[in-house]
Amino acid sequence: MPTDTLEQLPRAYPRQFVPADLVVKSFADVQPLFEKLLAADLTGKAALETWLKQVTELDAVIAEVGSRTHIRSTVDTTNADFKKAFLDWVENFEPKLKPVFDQLNRKFAGSPARGHLDKSLYGLYERGVLTRLELYREKNVPLETELSKLTNQYDETQGAISVEFDGADRTPQQMGKFQLEPDRDLRERAWRAIGDRRLAEHDKLNELYDKQIRLREEIASNAGVANYRDYQFKAYLRFDYTPADCDAFAEAVEKVAMPAVERSLQRRREAMKLEKLRPWDLNVDPQGREPLKPFDDVEDLKAGCSSIFHKVDPELGGQFDQMRELGLLDLDNRKGKAPGGYQSTLNEVRLPFIFMNAVGVDGDLRTLLHEGGHAFHAFAAANQPLTEYRHAPMEFCEVASMSMELLGLPHMGEFYSGDDLVRARQEFLSGIIEYFPHFAIVDQFQHWVYTHEGCTIQQREDKWLELQQRYSVGVDWSGLESFRRNGWQRIGHLFWAPFYFIEYAIAQIGALQVWLNSKRDGPTALQQYRNALALGGSKPLPELFQTAGGKFGMNAETLKPLIDALEQEIERT
Repeated sequence: MPTDTLEQLPRAYPRQFVPADLVVKSFADVQPLFEKLLAADLTGKAALETWLKQVTELDAVIAEVGSRTHIRSTVDTTNADFKKAFLDWVENFEPKLKPVFDQLNRKFAGSPARGHLDKSLYGLYERGVLTRLELYREKNVPLETELSKLTNQYDETQGAISVEFDGADRTPQQMGKFQLEPDRDLRERAWRAIGDRRLAEHDKLNELYDKQIRLREEIASNAGVANYRDYQFKAYLRFDYTPADCDAFAEAVEKVAMPAVERSLQRRREAMKLEKLRPWDLNVDPQGREPLKPFDDVEDLKAGCSSIFHKVDPELGGQFDQMRELGLLDLDNRKGKAPGGYQSTLNEVRLPFIFMNAVGVDGDLRTLLHEGGHAFHAFAAANQPLTEYRHAPMEFCEVASMSMELLGLPHMGEFYSGDDLVRARQEFLSGIIEYFPHFAIVDQFQHWVYTHEGCTIQQREDKWLELQQRYSVGVDWSGLESFRRNGWQRIGHLFWAPFYFIEYAIAQIGALQVWLNSKRDGPTALQQYRNALALGGSKPLPELFQTAGGKFGMNAETLKPLIDALEQEIERT
């Protein structure tokens, strides 16, 4: 685990405002700095710009404390010290930050020099500050603290899930490998075993989610917003699309993507010579070949992805190698480790950290390419002057990561050859098509949950099942209704970050545009991609998409040529 190396990272950006020797362990350590900022005279433009640099530096120092605390809590959910530190952060540190940052926002908003700032540089920052001032309520701080604790409980619950199967205690990720096995009976046994184990947590997770929903509804009500969906759209600073656009995307999926999904699954069913596809038939090779095995251990994964990144762009490859050397990769799966994968930016040292759960399957390769794209985004935006601009809107953060999966596609020879290489590419491209309905299901589910205040567990499960039936084709779920009704509990985003999922859909559209550009003119497409990453969050979504060589859009007209291109590429591969 890289927890020790986090304390030994190089500091390429010397502190100017925060004392160089200050070790931040509690709010008391930084309180004098906040008091200094709140007492500053901001009547002149130069004074205000200097003040903003100081706020940015302090924000970065504190945010890195939070990132390190969170990372430790996920690399080992069984470590009592890591858990204690995380709870101390969410209970005693973070709640004290929110009121003081609100005071800083009010000081900025009230400065007579604000009107003299360059809008092209500070305009988006100003809009974000004013929106946060509109939403902030001090009585919501303890509610948000409770939400953070509940999220940690979700991670603990999922991290503790394992199942005794074929003589070994296995994590869900390790059980997932059996879904790639040609033996259909084995796949079904494994599917049911992990499904039954997850159902054992059904009541606990329902209770946890209910608590989160009620807290979020209360937060929205306190802020004077009609419902939590509308609150969260503002909190995410979604100025470039609306809930109506999300509905338009869902309709586009029905019109454009689902026929392609149906064709894909029909080919799978025919190749497998099955009357009906069952859930355990969806990931195995339809020709009955052994599972793709891209690497034996995580060191092989790191080495292969390093080669891919170097072939995409030598500078990106060098950045990945720097992460390897600094211990900023925690890739192997183990019991007690939180599920999933993520990239977290350490804001003061301005370096990325990658977390995932590799078990030696093809999906692990995709995950590291994906998180690598996030990491390159962090490197590219590191020199943005404001902390807020070092992080793009999430809809474009995912363009960075999903594009890297596609830009790496021509270089899969680092892991595969012959038929396996063709197969890996086809499976990846087919998977993109088949995932579009899932984007719609998760997004529409959240819209319903948070616009139907007081909905019951039964109603919520009914809605999930309804959406599953609406956006699913070609798979027989008969006799598996209990598993299907509770499938939403596996989606951590519903617990961690409500309404964070449509970003993946928007970003996949952007990434496919980058990919098509790269097929026409690789060097130009890569340069456009890197130019867009370097902008961080300093420009609105449509301009970020345009800089990357794409066009922001969520409707059927935008989606159809991309689905057509994917199907054509699969046919040619």
